[in-house]
Amino acid sequence: MLLDLLAPRTDSATANMATDFLLLQHYSAPTHARFRAYGWSRPAVTFGFGQKIAWVRDHLPADFAGELCRRPTGGGLVDHRNDYTYALVIPRESPVADLRAVESYRLVHEALAAALRALGHDAIVKLACEQLSPANTGPTLCFTRAELYDVVNPTTGKKLAGAAQKRSKRGLLFQGSLARPALAHDLDDESFHAAFTSQVATTLNLVTTPAPWPDLDESITALAEQYTTTQWIDYR
Repeated sequence: MLLDLLAPRTDSATANMATDFLLLQHYSAPTHARFRAYGWSRPAVTFGFGQKIAWVRDHLPADFAGELCRRPTGGGLVDHRNDYTYALVIPRESPVADLRAVESYRLVHEALAAALRALGHDAIVKLACEQLSPANTGPTLCFTRAELYDVVNPTTGKKLAGAAQKRSKRGLLFQGSLARPALAHDLDDESFHAAFTSQVATTLNLVTTPAPWPDLDESITALAEQYTTTQWIDYR
């Protein structure tokens, strides 16, 4: 199976979220996995589909003045003002799509940690979590607490990378974020991108290949407009 590498794009939060969802639902090569890294045209914070908007607004960074968007995947609140963001789509035909969520999460993060180590960063996958009191469970700010199989610095315990997933009859969507400020030294995006996609391909038994973008622009525009509505942002 091939891993289609799509050229990076920079867009609004709503367009980025719409693009990721449509790459899962309407990609023209259903037997191919696909990967994209992307940037943000203005400061952005995203939050998981199931999060309550009141909690989200209460926990926005105090200095945040940008775009807020609900993701199609789960997870906590993610500040994208200084991160490497990516989406990985695994088609239904891949054995990975049948794995339990924690196992697919572990595999992708093992690839990410290996890519960081290859570039001289200290990084491992968190294999155990402390028992939390009921008061400390529930919604999270993504980089304040490392969960099982997140990527962390083994010395400091600081969380480096997290992700969220969505499954459909088409396959599995990963939306992931690597926090640049959490790293001990600067991240070269181009080198990391090459190392990460190579590790993902090795881990998931895929063969990387550059691929043109599918013709989704009209669908992305329409769905992005839906993601700007109060009905989507304030869904819960």
